[in-house]
Amino acid sequence: MEPTPQSSDISLYLAADEAIDHERPRVRETVADLSRVGSDACAYARAAFVHVRDTIPHSADSGDPRVTWRASGVLAARTGICHAKSIALVALLRARGIPAGLCYQRLADDDGTNPIVHGLVALRLPGEERWARVDPRGNKPGIDAQFSLEAERVAWTVREKFNEVDYPIVYAAPVSTVLHALRSARDRVELWRMLPAGL
Repeated sequence: MEPTPQSSDISLYLAADEAIDHERPRVRETVADLSRVGSDACAYARAAFVHVRDTIPHSADSGDPRVTWRASGVLAARTGICHAKSIALVALLRARGIPAGLCYQRLADDDGTNPIVHGLVALRLPGEERWARVDPRGNKPGIDAQFSLEAERVAWTVREKFNEVDYPIVYAAPVSTVLHALRSARDRVELWRMLPAGL
């Protein structure tokens, strides 16, 4: 799947906003720690991906009822669903000058029921023209998402027979329906009911 930026204005994919708050101290502290890998953008992007994937449990896997949505909040609480973790990774990338945005998939149960929007990240290393999708959701048995800029290694490959969809657009900010659900839900159970079934 070839990610396509929503806008040709690359500055939008480096900007801070209410959710991607990469100017906050918590984000900057994490960036400083991850920057120990050196100045290479690819090495830093890989380190940021692994940090979010492996040290911030997906709240559905851990059973954590809390809902996080700001990058700084995700990093502080060390919990979040795929959308929150993706926001955190985008903030960590942008803070180091690596253009990044949010991507989405429509996924469903094995019988095609209960569709839900899943969040991922697309990034473009400096000097590259191509965007690459990565999935910081977090691995578990049956899920093996990896940092790969060539052959995509995301958590799930869409299944057209179940009306699953890879949305190609790379958004500079979280889509409004997802952000509204994250900001409004009192806990993860309520969040599951509020997340959109598609874009």
